[in-house]
Amino acid sequence: MWRILFIAILWTSLPTALRAQDQGYDWQACRGEPGAATPVLHDCRPVGGVIDPQGKELWLRAVVQRPSGDEPAALYVVGAASSEAWLNGQKLGANGRPGGSSASEAPGRYEASFPIPERMWRRADNLVVVHMSSFHGVVRLDNPVAGIAVAPYPWPSRTVPVAIAFIAAGALFAAAFGFTVIYSLRRTGSSLALAALAGVAGLQAILESLRALVPYAYPVHGLRLVGIWVLSAAFAVMLVSYVVSRFWPQARGRLILLAAAAVAATSLAPGFDLKTLLALMVGLALSIVVAAAAVRRRQPGARPILAYLAVFIGVGLLFPTWLVDLSYFLFATGLVLPLLMADVVRLGRADQAREAALTRAAARPNCLTVASSRGVERVPLGDILAVVGADDYVELQLTNGRRLLHAARLDRLEADLPASFLRVHRSVIANLAHVRGFERDGGRGRLLMQEGAPLPISRNRLPAVRDALDEPALQSA
Repeated sequence: MWRILFIAILWTSLPTALRAQDQGYDWQACRGEPGAATPVLHDCRPVGGVIDPQGKELWLRAVVQRPSGDEPAALYVVGAASSEAWLNGQKLGANGRPGGSSASEAPGRYEASFPIPERMWRRADNLVVVHMSSFHGVVRLDNPVAGIAVAPYPWPSRTVPVAIAFIAAGALFAAAFGFTVIYSLRRTGSSLALAALAGVAGLQAILESLRALVPYAYPVHGLRLVGIWVLSAAFAVMLVSYVVSRFWPQARGRLILLAAAAVAATSLAPGFDLKTLLALMVGLALSIVVAAAAVRRRQPGARPILAYLAVFIGVGLLFPTWLVDLSYFLFATGLVLPLLMADVVRLGRADQAREAALTRAAARPNCLTVASSRGVERVPLGDILAVVGADDYVELQLTNGRRLLHAARLDRLEADLPASFLRVHRSVIANLAHVRGFERDGGRGRLLMQEGAPLPISRNRLPAVRDALDEPALQSA
């Protein structure tokens, strides 16, 4: 397995390897025009910084040596440009048609290889000339030419890494379908967030593999980079949405807005690799803060989520290129598949526990049988002040300041509890027997309790609360 991962990482870093080989060449930018057999170059000067043909025509030259070994060699040009190349005065080939304007240029592929016949080589000081232009780019790139280098031909096969990416994508799409089914059964925010998160990561895996599957024209590369950043930004927001929905649903709206704003700000960073990395880091950092707070509150399931997110962000900080190119969707697969299996198991256990709890509760109609991580406890209904939704759980706020987590959903409890319990908010059911009144708070209201903090009343539930408090039976209770 580690050998497969190493090959995959090597594949994703090929453009970086070409950039490293560029450092061995003294590229010069020249003025040039086509000649009878070979271009005529003059006024050549060393290239300072990156090779950038965007919006212009470039003539480049450099002295190269034949790679050692007996295997064939080729000149590789990887970048957002059309190009044509010569070696020692003989033309190697063309990738599109470079020109001095968008009308005269025909876009070439993002990756081009020009095989070099053995007869073209000299023993030393082989002169390479490259003619480039880039007038059809969709977005402006900070590093439009990833590399120009002579290397063995052909490139290593990409079958293994593409297979890894597609296996991961298939697993992610399957997880997205599974969480969608679970959401249709339970209507929990965390299941919906995980379905979206898995789908986005699956699309990312496909998009990352596009360069190995399709020899696309260079204008597509800009769209691909924009798509990768957008999907990474969406993944980051969905990750925050999942963690918040599971461990801090009361702050879900605020934290998702914060995550969306912070992720959108990464569009100002230079370079799409940095934009993508920063977007992922923002989502991971916010999720870790929420998961750490959940661990401190000893919420079930918080520790493994926090540990996994910590490893995720650690890889991003230590090996950012690996995270952006490969590890991101592999980590996403490793995150959502165990959660899907855990949710399926939990659904089965929840159904069994619910049946058993209902059987026990039938003998004690004035009690609520509470299933939690610590076991089963019977709580008198009269001791319950309020029931607050917490995604897959509810929090029972009891008299004397006690709080108890119960493995049940708010919608189901609303149907099972007696009439003295009223849904006053999307996430709150109040025991009207402990209410001493209510007060207006803008367009909404607050329910004043005999113990503890006031409870929020939704604007659309305010008339029902007022009517319930006016009923004589409840007033005398």
